[in-house]
Amino acid sequence: MTESLRLPNADGTLATYTLRDPVTWPAPDAPFRSRVAYAAAHVVADALATVDPLADQSIDWDATLAYRRHLWSLGFAVAEAMDTAQRGMGLGWDAARELIARSIGEARAAGGVVACGAGTDHLVPNEAVTLDDVIAAYEEQVGYVEGLGGRVILMASRALARAARSADDYRRVYGRILSQVRRPVILHWLGDMFDPQLAGYWAGGTRDVGDAMDVCLDVIRAHTDRVDGIKISLLDADREIEMRRRLPAGVRMYTGDDFNYDRLIAGDERGHSDALLGIFDAIAPAAAAALQALDRGDRTTYDCALAPTVPLSRHIFRRPTYAYKTGVVFLAWLNGHQSHFRMVGGAESWRSVGHLAELFRLADAAGLLRDPALAVARMKQVLAVAGVGA
Repeated sequence: MTESLRLPNADGTLATYTLRDPVTWPAPDAPFRSRVAYAAAHVVADALATVDPLADQSIDWDATLAYRRHLWSLGFAVAEAMDTAQRGMGLGWDAARELIARSIGEARAAGGVVACGAGTDHLVPNEAVTLDDVIAAYEEQVGYVEGLGGRVILMASRALARAARSADDYRRVYGRILSQVRRPVILHWLGDMFDPQLAGYWAGGTRDVGDAMDVCLDVIRAHTDRVDGIKISLLDADREIEMRRRLPAGVRMYTGDDFNYDRLIAGDERGHSDALLGIFDAIAPAAAAALQALDRGDRTTYDCALAPTVPLSRHIFRRPTYAYKTGVVFLAWLNGHQSHFRMVGGAESWRSVGHLAELFRLADAAGLLRDPALAVARMKQVLAVAGVGA
């Protein structure tokens, strides 16, 4: 039976929306061959825990790990304890430690691939923090991940962004950490649209992206054997392509561009980006089908699967960009991957009902509502709580 409901428009009026028939996406029958693809995974809050929502993080571990198994089943590697998991925006280091340990253990049991974020978020940025403090904080977290046998994603550091006075300070800190790692790491360059506290990263406080790129490339060239690749999330396809073409041989570019990932992954005559994306959490079935098609050299099917997800992703990641986590979790709830729409730190409130209604339409247009009846029932719950249509 065709499902429909009344949704709010941008002007506040209501209109009937009728859903398309659900899409059955093909499951992978082999690992992806032509691209490396990490999905940065969200965490599921424990909705029944009695906690201070601004101070405590209570995780539903069964649902959280089940979602990682879902991503592995679709062929993705999991990027763990990253910003999609609300790292530094609701999820602190204590909770992240347990998440990392559980995810690494689950990956071994399920035969999945996981890489884990290591940063300095247990170090509160302030004027008293020194570069040596930043180095020690990185060493603690990197040592924890590697001590569990895990692969490291070296996250950008708010504390370093505040303590650094020059580009040489970045060279010193990264050089020290990279000289110690046991296996090649993925570097992480997160733009200030994702985290305003990272403004001027790499370049010692200036906002010149070209200068920042030069410094980052200097670090990579000095430690090529310790760097698997770099994820950049600047939402600027031209800058990513420029940097991709300047990387040393053997160092991967992992796109973190949730606006332009389709063409960056497809690539051009001079190369392509691999992927480490938060949006892959939300669009995993369609993205898996697209990557399978790319493995077969079938660009038409790749585009047909992935292109309709781009308007959805641009909506989820619209400003304020940091609030994208709300849309990712909302879509997981609509699709039955968790029993509630509650988030660590109360982040379910970061987006308006109108925003969520448009997300619903775009997800349907992209073939990403796997059970229309369930999605409609849950959307109606959100509308009812907001008094829409009452």
